[in-house]
Order: sequence, then structure tokens, then C-alpha cells
Amino acid sequence: PGETLITGIGQGFMLATPLQMAVATATLSNRGQLKQPRIVFAIDDAIRNEMVTVTPTQKNTIILKRGNYWEHAIEGMKAVVHGRRGTARRVAKNSPYLFAGKTGTAQVRGIPQGQRYDPNNIPKEHRDHAWFVAFAPLDRARIAVSVIVENGGGGSKTAAPIAKAVLDY
Repeated sequence: PGETLITGIGQGFMLATPLQMAVATATLSNRGQLKQPRIVFAIDDAIRNEMVTVTPTQKNTIILKRGNYWEHAIEGMKAVVHGRRGTARRVAKNSPYLFAGKTGTAQVRGIPQGQRYDPNNIPKEHRDHAWFVAFAPLDRARIAVSVIVENGGGGSKTAAPIAKAVLDY
């Protein structure tokens, strides 16, 4: 108790791996359908001379009180990359497809009250981590990614371009 509010905005004691964030992002893109993560999309069977697709396994479905909550969250993530004031709008410039994403900055070390965060005045290992999660394409997601750059600063500058390169591939 007592940390509920700050945890809701990504502060406080919150631990998540990049894989967990990618699974959460994929679940959101699938409107609550949780699927087993997979690294392999297909296997080239040289003996049979065929490509065998690895089908994702359905795990659970998250049911929300109102189904349109999924759409609200997705529209918000779309605005992050395609909105005129989105924090990651630069990474989506001239993108041939629509996608959704969310930037994040994980504070490594607390800043005393009254002081401002200045990465140039603190050791590199105390600088913020850069996060970015995304899925594409927007209307029928086929991939979800999660990128963290340790001590990389803001997610839009450092992590988002890496995620976009993965989506483009």
C-alpha cells in the first residue's frame, strides 16, 4: 500500500523484463489475447524442402469491463508515433506503415528535491534508461517489440529508432 499511485506512472518498485513488456504490448495489440511469445517464425525443413510456420499458442484472454478500452489505449499509442505532438513522432516520419508505440524513461537514481536532472553532471551508470515498446502494423499486428537501452536517456531518442529498425526489417 502507498505505492499504488506512483507505480501507476512507472515509478516506485516496478520490475519488468523486455520480454514481459513485449508480451504485454502484443496482448494489447491483440485486444487481450495473450499468446505464447516466440522467437522463431518459421523453420526451413531441408529434408522435406518446405517452410514450416511456427504457430503462436493462445494462452489466455483478458476481458475488460468495456471492450473499447483496448481501442483507447491503442489510439493513444498511435498518437505517440503519428500524432503531431507525439513523443516519438520523429521516428515515424515518412513511415510507409502505421504502427503504435510508447516511450519510457526509467529513472536509475533519485534526484533530490529542488535539483534538476542533468545527464552531463552525473556518472553514466546513474543516467536514465531508455525504453520503447511498439507493435506493427497498426490494424493487424504481426510483431511486437520492446527495446531498453541502459543509461540511454529518453526512449524517443535512443530506444525508438532501434525498435523502428526492427519493425522495418
